[in-house]
Amino acid sequence: MAAYVGRGIHGQVVEALGYRIVSGRIAQGDTIDVRSVAEEMDISLTVMRESLKVLAGKGLIDSRQKRGTFVQPDREWNFLDADVIRWRVAGGHGAKLLGDLAEVRAIIEPAVARHAAARRSERDLVALEEALAAMGRTRGDAEMAAGADTAFHRALFRATGNDLLARFDLLLEPGLRERDRLVHTHRQGDDPVPSHRAVLDAVRDADPERAHAAMTELLEKAGADAEAVTGGAATGAAAAHGG
Repeated sequence: MAAYVGRGIHGQVVEALGYRIVSGRIAQGDTIDVRSVAEEMDISLTVMRESLKVLAGKGLIDSRQKRGTFVQPDREWNFLDADVIRWRVAGGHGAKLLGDLAEVRAIIEPAVARHAAARRSERDLVALEEALAAMGRTRGDAEMAAGADTAFHRALFRATGNDLLARFDLLLEPGLRERDRLVHTHRQGDDPVPSHRAVLDAVRDADPERAHAAMTELLEKAGADAEAVTGGAATGAAAAHGG
């Protein structure tokens, strides 16, 4: 799901309120005085209500008769939404987010690599090679690096030949992009190309066990990189929202 940053006044309101909620500045269970917040932000009630619809779609708020508009408990939040992920990191919850992501990836992606090695087509190999080549051309650009890394893992999911797994990248991609952005922005770590090359070589050689092992090693390295930057990254992101 696309982020709302930069989409005019409507996007600014979504951004401001979403961050306040996810960071805890507006607590779970709190009632939102819609008219008062609209006056504070100097916006119309129409803009306010449209913005609240977006936040409701992300599971952050709900509205009921007699109670009004209120913040949902976090168990109702869409933690796979790109904006919610970004707000969690900005609000100082980057360590929890990246830890959860690492666990999910460790469960899924080695098996994905194994299936890709057994089923990949020549077209899949071309897509993986193109993503790896793009990864090598990023020259320290955090956004380009995140995009290339995401493209590689997307191609790997598709190489399994499993239609459901091929779409599973949609669930992991927002978190993976945020993880990559943090790592590449706040740390000059090791070159990620060799570890991804090891996965691709095993997939090309149709060696499922080697692909599984190479992906496991890649994820261990990715976890160490994320662990090294979480504290400073979260602090820096929060500063962008005023603390």
